Amino acid sequence: YEMKRIAILLGCLCFFIAGSHAQKIKTGIEVLKSENFKSLEGLRIGLVTNPTGVDNNLVSDVDLLHHAPNVKLVALFGPEHGVRGSSHAGDAVGNDSDAATGLPVFSLYGKNHTPSDDMLKDIDALVYDIQDVGCRSFTYISTLYNVMKAAVKNHKKVIVLDRPNPLGGEKIEGNYTEDDCKSFVSQFKIPYVYGLTPGEVALYLNGEGLIPGGKCNLEVIKMKGWKRHMTYEDTGLHWVLSSPHIPEASTAPFYSVTGIIGELYNISIGVGYTLPFKLIGAEWIKAPEFAERMNNLRLPGVTFRPVYYTPYYSVGKGKELQGVQIYFTDYRKASLCDVQWYALQELYKLYPDHDPLKEATDRHDMFDKVCGSHELRRLFMKRHMWEDAKPYWDKDVASYRHIAKKYYLYK
Repeated sequence: YEMKRIAILLGCLCFFIAGSHAQKIKTGIEVLKSENFKSLEGLRIGLVTNPTGVDNNLVSDVDLLHHAPNVKLVALFGPEHGVRGSSHAGDAVGNDSDAATGLPVFSLYGKNHTPSDDMLKDIDALVYDIQDVGCRSFTYISTLYNVMKAAVKNHKKVIVLDRPNPLGGEKIEGNYTEDDCKSFVSQFKIPYVYGLTPGEVALYLNGEGLIPGGKCNLEVIKMKGWKRHMTYEDTGLHWVLSSPHIPEASTAPFYSVTGIIGELYNISIGVGYTLPFKLIGAEWIKAPEFAERMNNLRLPGVTFRPVYYTPYYSVGKGKELQGVQIYFTDYRKASLCDVQWYALQELYKLYPDHDPLKEATDRHDMFDKVCGSHELRRLFMKRHMWEDAKPYWDKDVASYRHIAKKYYLYK
C-alpha cells in the first residue's frame, strides 16, 4: 500500500512540475493580461492574428481583447490562412466579419497584403500576435513588415505580443534576400533561418532602417521565461497549428528542411500525406538505396529511413512513392536547410535521368524567390554538388549574427 501511495504522489508531483513548467513561459499575451491590458487602454485596436494568437489556456486573443472592459477592439486583420485559419496555403483570403464577435475582418492575404489607409482610419494601434516558424519564406513576418510599413505611413502604433521562435534563437542559416528576389516569401534582407522571435524581428526591421518612410512607433510586449536555446517543446506551451500543414510543434523545423525543394512541385515532401515536410519521395526513387546514400553522407544530427507512401492529395496524389523520412538525432547539431540540397545532390547521382531542378523550369522563379537569390540554383546546377553553392548560402550568416544580437530581448 505504501509503495502505491508513493507512486501516486510521485505521479501528482510530475504532473504538477509539467504543468508549472508550461506556465513558466509567459507569451506576450499572457504578460499583457497580467498587466490588465494597460498598453492598450484608450486606444482603438486593430488585431492582426490567427488561431495561434492564444493565451496559455488556449483562449483566443480575439475573445480576450473583445471582452476586456478597458480595451476597445474595433477590427481584425487576417494573414495567410485567415483569422480563423480556414484557408489553405496560397489561397486568397477575403474581407468578412467575425462570426463570434461581429467585428470586421480585413484580409492581408488577398487583394491587399498591406493594410490600406481606409482600413486604418478608425484605428489608433495595431496589435500583432502570430506564432511563426522561424523561416523567412513563411509569410507571417512579411505581414508584420507590411503592418509596420502601413503604420508608419498612417502614424499608427504597432504593439507586438511576442512568442517563441520554435526553432530556438540560435540557428541561423542562409543568405540575405537579394533585391531581384524580393517577394512576399522573401520580403526583406534577412537569412532564411533567422533566429529571432517576432518581437525581435520587428526591432530588427525598425533598427536597421528597413521600414519605408521611417521608424515605426513600436512596442514589444516581451515574454517571460523564454531562453534562446529553447525549442518549442522546451517551452511546455501548447502548440496551435500555424498553418494546415504544420499541425504539431515537431513539424516546424522540418519546414526549413524540405520547404525549398517543395517549391519545385515535382518531388513530394510529405504534404498531402500524414508527415508534411518530413519526407522526400517520388515514383522514380528506390527507397533503400536513397536512404543508404543519405545516411552515408553522415550529416550531423539527422538520419534517414526508407519509406513507402501514397499521398492523399498534392504532389504524387494516389501514386505509390518511395523515398526517405527524415529524423533528428541531435537537433542542435543539425543544419536544417542543407538536407534538401544534399538530397538533390544524391538523387542526381542515383537517377541522372530525373533532374527535378531542370524539369521544373516553370518553378525556377518561385524557387529562387524562396531561396532569396538566383545565384544559388545556378551554382548548384553546374555539377549538382552542394559544396559549389553552400559558401554562397552561408556568406551572410556571420555578419547577420553580429547585427541581430543588437535586437536580442532574451539570453
